[in-house]
Amino acid sequence: MTPSEPETPSEPVPPSEALSPVSRTALSVARVRAHETSRPDPLFVDPYAAAFVTAAGMPMPAAGPGGDLAKALVAHGILRTRFYDDRLLAAGADQVVLLAAGLDTRAYRLDWPAGTRVFELDLGPVLAFKERVLDGIGARPAAARTTLAADLLDPDWPARLVAAGFDPSRPSAWLAEGLLVYFAPEEAAGLLTAVAGLAAPGSRLLLEKGQDVGATPRDPSLAHITELWRGGLGPDTHAWLDRHGWATALTALDLVGETYDRPLSRPTTRGFIEAVRHTGG
Repeated sequence: MTPSEPETPSEPVPPSEALSPVSRTALSVARVRAHETSRPDPLFVDPYAAAFVTAAGMPMPAAGPGGDLAKALVAHGILRTRFYDDRLLAAGADQVVLLAAGLDTRAYRLDWPAGTRVFELDLGPVLAFKERVLDGIGARPAAARTTLAADLLDPDWPARLVAAGFDPSRPSAWLAEGLLVYFAPEEAAGLLTAVAGLAAPGSRLLLEKGQDVGATPRDPSLAHITELWRGGLGPDTHAWLDRHGWATALTALDLVGETYDRPLSRPTTRGFIEAVRHTGG
């Protein structure tokens, strides 16, 4: 089969019993990707997202969300996906590390240069669910793919990543998509310190611009997501990276929307960080 023709898994794969509340947010993100893929003018095509939604027994989204916060988060998620797609491919690194990869399918759906190796790190139950669904539809990765069941709060994951074939002496590209907001400040700092220890000069790190989550409006329909937010390093994220051996550049979400001809309905302070590792940090 071709990547554009996913089949439906032969039997349901219910994840709710095995996945943690944070891990289950990956299903909400997959629903967003499935909805975007169904549009006549999608910013990206993820032919596998719908299979995750179906396997989880979730309804496919028939329309966009209703509340202002929900609409903003969906728009952010769609633009974020395309922005990171483009920046990862432009990074020029043949080692790509997806932290808390969740149900990310970039190893399958992006046109990676020959020789690229994608490392996906997440908790065991997440990767097990993901593998069952992808294997069930006959999906084949477009790059060499290595999965590593790991808790990013455990101090041993960097050594295990190296043991799995990652070479810290060569430049790499790292993605922490939608991740740090679920970490306490000290946890986020610890994770980024570990990444810095593995990132050779010239490596790139992609993540969201930090926000003050305490000032974010609340929507009861999104409580299953927003109540899990712990803030990470907040608005200090890019400054923290600048102080710890990275050179950061910020790209406003508004600009991303204009670039992809998806202007936002209202201004926002959200955006993205692209950090380049240098010596002396």
